[in-house]
Parts: sequence; C-alpha cells; structure tokens
Amino acid sequence: MAIRLGSPYFRTGADAQQSGLLDSYGRRATDMRLSLTDKCNLRCTYCMPAEGLQWLQKDQVLSREEIVRLVGIGVDLLGIRELRLTGGEPLVRADLVDIIADIRARHPELPVSLTTNGLGLDKKAQRLKDAGLTRINVSMDSLHPDTFAQLTRRPFLDRVLRGIEAAAAVGLGLVKINAVLMRGINDHEAPDLLEWAVSRGFELRFIEQMPLDADHGWTRDGMITAAEIRDRLSERFLLTPDPRNRDGAPAERWEVRRPEAPDVVLGTVGIIASVTEPFCSDCRRTRVTAEGKIMSCLFSREETDLRDLLRSGADDDAIAQRWQEAMWAKPKAHGMGHTGLGAPDFVQPDRSMSAIGG
Repeated sequence: MAIRLGSPYFRTGADAQQSGLLDSYGRRATDMRLSLTDKCNLRCTYCMPAEGLQWLQKDQVLSREEIVRLVGIGVDLLGIRELRLTGGEPLVRADLVDIIADIRARHPELPVSLTTNGLGLDKKAQRLKDAGLTRINVSMDSLHPDTFAQLTRRPFLDRVLRGIEAAAAVGLGLVKINAVLMRGINDHEAPDLLEWAVSRGFELRFIEQMPLDADHGWTRDGMITAAEIRDRLSERFLLTPDPRNRDGAPAERWEVRRPEAPDVVLGTVGIIASVTEPFCSDCRRTRVTAEGKIMSCLFSREETDLRDLLRSGADDDAIAQRWQEAMWAKPKAHGMGHTGLGAPDFVQPDRSMSAIGG
C-alpha cells in the first residue's frame, strides 16, 4: 500500500544527495532516461505516423554541454545511479560519441546504456564502446524482412542485424533486444525471436504495446498481453521465474529452458507489462525529454522545464530543486489499471514515444 508523504524539505548542495529524487509515495528515482533527439529514421506503426512528425528545431534541443551538465546534477546532487540514453533515435545525433565520452570522463563508474533501432550501429559500435558506453538495447520486432518493413515502414532489417552483431563483437555488455508484438502481424514470431536470441547469447525483452502512438490508434483489445506472450513462448520453452531480485527493473525476467532438458538454462527473457501488470509501485525512473523537460512518468501529461533554467544562468542547486519538485509530484500510478484506456482516470498523453524518449 502506497503512503503519501508530507511536503518535502528541498535541500541544496550535499544535503540534496540524501533526499534525492523522492516522490510523495516514498519512491526514489535513481535511473535517468535522457532523450538526445526526437528524430528517428524509422516509422514504426506503434509509435509514429507514416509521414513522420514535426521535429524540434536544433536550438530547442539540449546541447552537448547542457546534457553533460544535467547528468552531472543528477549524479552529483540527486543520487542518479544509472543513465540510459534514448530518442527518437540517438544514433542520428552527430555528437553522440562526444556526449558519451564527456559523461564518462566526469563519471567513470556510471553505467551508461543506449536504446537504439540499430541503424548505423555497425559503423559506430567500436567508437561508442571506446567512448565509454556500457551496454546497448536494440529494438527489433521481427526476423522476417517483409514483416519488419511492414512494422517499421522501412526495409532495413539487414542493417539492424549487422548493428546487433557489431555491438556483440565489440563487447557492449549483454546485448538486449526489445520487441513489440502486434496482433496478427508478428505475434506468432515470439518463440522464433526467443530461439534466435538465446542461441546468440542475447537477452530478449518483449514490451506490451503502450498507448503512446502518435496516431492514437492503440486499443486494449489489439494489444498482445504479457499473459499471451508467456503462453506463446511456453509452446516451445519452459519458463521459470528468474531467482534474482527484480530490484525496480521494468522487466519481469524468466529463465528459459527446453521441456525435454529442464536442467539446462538457455538464457533469460524479460517481459515489460506496463499495461496489464504495472510496476508503478516500485518505479525508479526519471525522464528528461530532448528539449529538457522532466517527465516524472512515461504517461505524464505534465512536464517541468529545466532548459529555461540551464539557459538563464541558474546554478546547479536551483536546477536540482526544480527537478526534485517535478519528481515529488509523480503520480501514484499511470492510471490505466488493467483495462488500458477503459480506466476512467487515464488520458493518453499527447506525445508519442519518440517525442518522450523511452
């Protein structure tokens, strides 16, 4: 049972580290998701319209120096312990390698991961590794070129596969593959995707389709649920709960075995069930959009601007305090309950996933 705490006392300097990004239900954000751009070179049907979106102007997006400063405030003043760089598609940002190198130079021990669609990763994997990137997540929803093209509206599966292979070859941690299943399109591929992943030493993570598409065409009935995903995988594999502590992670993980060889663990698979099995009570994430706005929840309709403070000469303590205030207002839950858009208090955000940053 979540208990709403009284008003916080916002501290500055070293004392801010102790209070950190606490919300009024006692959760403390330590995982920072930072979008580097809203631009993307795919047009995935569950995210973006075929014609794309109106992109932010260059001066609206946080600069390299602003990004590095915000990360520093998060780590040094607010207790951030993990950083995920997202988009849009972060690989389209020309100074990506420099951003990572600057962050690594300032925070040698900070885990820094990247979520990407993999296009161009084969050419940048080694430089990203050398700059200090710790790990990578690649989104790939199908192993079939025609289905991939149907889902992304681009015929680039071969390029994504090359990027994944390059990331593994240079040692970018445990490569994770993100997949969204769409009913009647690629949902039958779930066992094949898992077979492919475990045979290569990757961790596959299925993500329930969320109501964050720009076309607002999401429906609860059209979504493949976590329960359905487990049923499909169980047609070929034996799934048992991963004994490791979930520790606030969005994915519930399962050990993967074959029914005929139950003593041999082939690998693990994760399922992120934001809609049907929400994990809001243990959420530890804070999100910063490409233009420097704090979103306390992926489904928030309220945002707090940090860019104006960054560009107005405000000191780090002032920025940290506004960040704390934004996170203090984090809602108890996203409001979908178990019925998606049928929940009476849920309104789909105006932003699509690409404009928020996953």
